[in-house]
Amino acid sequence: MSAGLAIAQASPAPQGTAPANPLGACPPIALGADVSFAPQAEQQGTVFTDHGVARPLLETLRQHGYGWVRLRLFNNPTTLPNNLEYTLAEAKKAKALGFGLVLDLHYSDDWGDPQHQITPLAWQKMKHEELTNAVFTYTRDTIARFREEGVMPDIVQTGNEITSGMMWPDGKLPDQWPHMIELLSAAGRGVVAGTGNARRPSIMLHIDQGGNIETTRWFFSHILAAHVPFDVIGQSYYPWWEGSLADLKANLAFMANEYHKPIVVIETAYSWRPDNYIGKKAPYPETPEGQREFLQAVAQTVAETPNHLGRGLFWWEPAVRGPLARRGLFDDDGKSLPALNVFDACMQPVSPKAQP
Repeated sequence: MSAGLAIAQASPAPQGTAPANPLGACPPIALGADVSFAPQAEQQGTVFTDHGVARPLLETLRQHGYGWVRLRLFNNPTTLPNNLEYTLAEAKKAKALGFGLVLDLHYSDDWGDPQHQITPLAWQKMKHEELTNAVFTYTRDTIARFREEGVMPDIVQTGNEITSGMMWPDGKLPDQWPHMIELLSAAGRGVVAGTGNARRPSIMLHIDQGGNIETTRWFFSHILAAHVPFDVIGQSYYPWWEGSLADLKANLAFMANEYHKPIVVIETAYSWRPDNYIGKKAPYPETPEGQREFLQAVAQTVAETPNHLGRGLFWWEPAVRGPLARRGLFDDDGKSLPALNVFDACMQPVSPKAQP
């Protein structure tokens, strides 16, 4: 089954045929959120309320039209909660509510991003061939475990924001393209091997260049020339780092016309209080209302991608606490913000007991 069909099937059922573009209407794309910090926040006592009603975060998202969640997984984290058991537990809650699932494999014990791609401690003394085998085995066994637990992901990210490579120094770019290709290929084979007789998850390659055509072209030209298997393009889009909405729109059109694959903006966010645009012009006010307007505009931009290849949009992260709560969809006291209501037209309220 194609990645595009997989995305469409797990999206929430709309209330009817919604217009594609008007702000506030239901965009015809998968709507998701990375909720990797949510269980920890709730376990630590944060109560998330929506118009005065307290309920588990996943249920609140489902009530507001979200049909997908994304969960990150670290190999052996020591300072962050996102290990295998924690992630499986949240995946089970999400699947029970009918969410589609994106599994984000960082291939690290900590954050993987363009500035940090630290090889897991247990793998750091391995030579390249050993590391490649470890990536295959780890991926295979992880996917098999999700399958055995009845929560097979719909999409698997083989790496997180891998523009600069992964598992440094072995797969660091641009110097180690041959190694990087072999690591990604091993990860893809691991997804297939772990699937067994189930439907294979779509494989996403995720970079952080939402508004940058040239770097996107550079990265995927290497991937395609080496025939690395993947189904979905994932992009991060944070406007203070990755350009204007016009830049995003141009890159979405470039990717759609050049690669003919589904594209998901797998990470986006905007602050609801002054943050990235202090002392300089902001595309939207850094206020609760400005955050809402930003989310509406990004959703519309993704939905307008040529050939209907803009397939999804994910917020990072609605339930994050601490300093990054300024980018969440709840204020410092756990009260919902206006941006949470953007996709209300996408789905009738769902009972907390609903099954997929």
